[in-house]
Amino acid sequence: MFTQQIIVEYLGTNFVGWQIQKNGLSVQEVLEKVLSKCLKEKIKVIGSGRTDSGVHASEQSAHFKTKHKINDKNVFINSVNHFLSKYSVSILDIKKRQSKFHARHSANERIYKYFIINRRSSLVLEKNKAWHIKKKLNVKIMKKGADILKGTHNFSTFRASSCQAKSPIKTMKKAIIKKNKDRIVLTFQSKSFLQQQVRSMVGSLKYLGEGKWDLNDFKKAFSSKKRAKCAPPAPAHGLYLTKVIY
Repeated sequence: MFTQQIIVEYLGTNFVGWQIQKNGLSVQEVLEKVLSKCLKEKIKVIGSGRTDSGVHASEQSAHFKTKHKINDKNVFINSVNHFLSKYSVSILDIKKRQSKFHARHSANERIYKYFIINRRSSLVLEKNKAWHIKKKLNVKIMKKGADILKGTHNFSTFRASSCQAKSPIKTMKKAIIKKNKDRIVLTFQSKSFLQQQVRSMVGSLKYLGEGKWDLNDFKKAFSSKKRAKCAPPAPAHGLYLTKVIY
C-alpha cells in the first residue's frame, strides 16, 4: 500500500463541511468519490481537521492509502481535477509519504485566516468569501485583544457546546491582525483548535472593534471560561484554513 498526501483547495459555500454527513454533500465525500473512480478502488480520505459548513480552504491537507503507484503526479492531478471541477474543489499537489504519516495526527501547526471587508457598500466579488461589516472597526484595540489570546490558555469561552475535544487548553502561537484599506485579515496559528474557536474569537474581537466591549470586557469574557459570555461567532464564510505544517 502507498500513502499519499494531498493538498486541497475548496470553496466551502455549498458544502456541509469537510466531514461526510447524512444531511448534504461534504468535501471528504466528493474527494473519496472521485479518487475511487480514478484509482478504481475504494479510497478513504482523512483530513488534517474538520472545517465547518461554509468554511473554505486554500491548503487543506489530507491523506489516503492506495494499492496503485502514482507514476506521474501531474497526469494524476489533472485527471482528478477534471472530475472535481464541478464541485469547486481542486487538488494542488500530491506527495508520497511514509506509511506512518497521518494528515491529522502528524500535523504540528495549523494556520487559519479570517477575512473582514469593513466598508459601507455591499460585497459583490467577495460575497460569501468574507465577512461584510459596515460599521467602522477600531483595529488598534482589536490588535490589543488579539495579543491577549497569545500563549497557553483555557479557551472554553470560545468553544462550541458540541465540541468533543478532551481539553480546552490550547497554545496560540500567533494571533495577528492586519488592515489594508477596507480589508482586515486575522491570522491564527496553533497546533490545533477547538470547534468554532476561531470564529468565536473573531466575533469577540469584532465586539471590541465596534465598541460594544472595551478591553476589560474582552478579558472578563475570556477569563470566565463560559461559552455564554462569548460574543456571537463570526460567520463561516470569512474563514479559511490556509496552511498545515508538519
